[in-house]
Amino acid sequence: MCGIVGYIGSRPAQDVVVEGLRRLEYRGYDSAGIALVDDGALATRKRAGKLANLEKLVAEEPLPAASLGIGHTRWATHGAPNDVNAHPHVGASRRVALVHNGIIENFADLRARLEADDHVLVSETDTETVAHLLELQVESGEDLTTAMQRVCAMLDGAFTLVAVDAHDPDRVVAARRNSPLVVGLGEGENFLGSDVAAFIEHTREALELGQDQVVTLTRDGVDVTGFDGRPAEATQFHVDWDLSAAEKDGHDWFMRKEIFEQPRAVADSLLGRRTRSGALQLDEMRLSDQELRDIDKIIIIAAGTSFYAGMVAKYAIEHWCRIPVEVELSSEFRYRDPILDYSTLVVAISQSGETADTLQAIRHARSQRSKVLAICNTNGSTIPRESDAVIYTHAGPEIGVASTKGFLTQLVACYLLALYLAQVKGTRYGDEITQVMEQLEAVPDQIEAVLGRCEQVYELARTHVGTRSVLFLGRHAGYPVALEGALKLKELAYLHAEGFAAGELKHGPIALVEEGLPVLCVVPPRGRDQLHGKMLSGIQEVRARGAVTICLAEEGDATITPYADVLIPLPRVPVLLQPLVAVVPLQLFACELASAMGHDVDQPRNLAKSVTVE
Repeated sequence: MCGIVGYIGSRPAQDVVVEGLRRLEYRGYDSAGIALVDDGALATRKRAGKLANLEKLVAEEPLPAASLGIGHTRWATHGAPNDVNAHPHVGASRRVALVHNGIIENFADLRARLEADDHVLVSETDTETVAHLLELQVESGEDLTTAMQRVCAMLDGAFTLVAVDAHDPDRVVAARRNSPLVVGLGEGENFLGSDVAAFIEHTREALELGQDQVVTLTRDGVDVTGFDGRPAEATQFHVDWDLSAAEKDGHDWFMRKEIFEQPRAVADSLLGRRTRSGALQLDEMRLSDQELRDIDKIIIIAAGTSFYAGMVAKYAIEHWCRIPVEVELSSEFRYRDPILDYSTLVVAISQSGETADTLQAIRHARSQRSKVLAICNTNGSTIPRESDAVIYTHAGPEIGVASTKGFLTQLVACYLLALYLAQVKGTRYGDEITQVMEQLEAVPDQIEAVLGRCEQVYELARTHVGTRSVLFLGRHAGYPVALEGALKLKELAYLHAEGFAAGELKHGPIALVEEGLPVLCVVPPRGRDQLHGKMLSGIQEVRARGAVTICLAEEGDATITPYADVLIPLPRVPVLLQPLVAVVPLQLFACELASAMGHDVDQPRNLAKSVTVE
């Protein structure tokens, strides 16, 4: 998500920080800022937009010479992408400056306490709250390290925090919980970065911080403690990548890096979704409970991968909420004269928030008095601005054109919407919703387990370099997964690939099956509505006609073994949540096959990340 740089040494801090931010631009951002400590005071500059805007401001309003500073490129979460919400943020007396990556789940309670004590907070961010809390600590006599330890003990969520104190020109302090941060080790200087790309031109020696650790940088050394103040150890390593590989965290493609970021992305998408009492809460649910109770039909509009997320949402919403759901392609929606009124909720799914077809569709829906809820990854983009409510996915920027973590976080948002509607409409009890939330919160570790078996998938992909056609089969929530798996192969490997509902085989698609044809089968978990047995029948049908059956099935499912030429085990999850784990091997398969075929995985031919024309 956000890019963070910190520096203390003898070089001009402005140059080191700005150059570090430039090397983190690949992460995506909507504003940039810098803070330096000079002569007992803070000097800060920040601007919405690209780094060039910040550099222009600094040219017009020069910063003082300083050898200690922090910088930030922001991917908006709390608050619109503008100058005021840009980082760094400062405390009430401008003694402490802070930059932040992540989400502070309990910031609203903390902010309310500060405002009750007459603190004036000027931004919409969760970050500014922490800056005020840190400043209160140092003004009470604590050094910045102790202040950081004490404040971190108050915080819930996932975060990286980096702070400087105007009265302490010999210290930069940072903290990490479930959010990336690395330390660069130099001679008479030290660095901080969201990843090693921020400082790789200055040093290749680095420290990887552990969970719940605070690091203090001086010119002469680095000290690591836990949030409890006890001494802690961090892992030192040597960076032998070039800059391009450093940006990709050592991976060959951004897409592969983003596949491996999915456990973190899913966890981030679940942050802050429950109140202290356990009730669900959503980002910007500007629709009242009564307006949601009045909804008697939902239409989901989306394009491409987002459309398949919408198909999964249909299964979840209809099952948990008993509301009829239609899923429409954005490009077709307006042209069939859809039936819309005040009791229809239109859910628009768009990663960029600028998809032209989807934008025109929601404008049509609003003209018909329907309510519109956006599911989007980009704070401040057009579709969320023109919607009545928003669920932000918090995936962070996605560089690879073919969506991976964007898709999984859209799925999470769809599940959250379904559960929220069930809560409001009373179609599920609180303990039932809590049970599903706990199942969702277990998914990041389950995705991690799937990624741990990546070599099996890679080897499988490399054996299919000469393949010219691949079929994908699924049932229930596995059907959209089959469609998404086929789309990934089309996008990346330029192969003929089709996804089908397994029950449709006999109605035509089985004619495509021939000797040696790879068929990837998403097998539903056992024990739900005979889905599992019916899927086995479909697998037997294609195998009897010479297909090579590659089966994704829950681990321990011995019934699939006789019918699978290749078996890829999946963690045990409920059938509705299986897409979150089942799609990951299909992403890995497409990425590795395209790479083995010599294609540009990050920028497939003829494709763009965001389609902004109809």
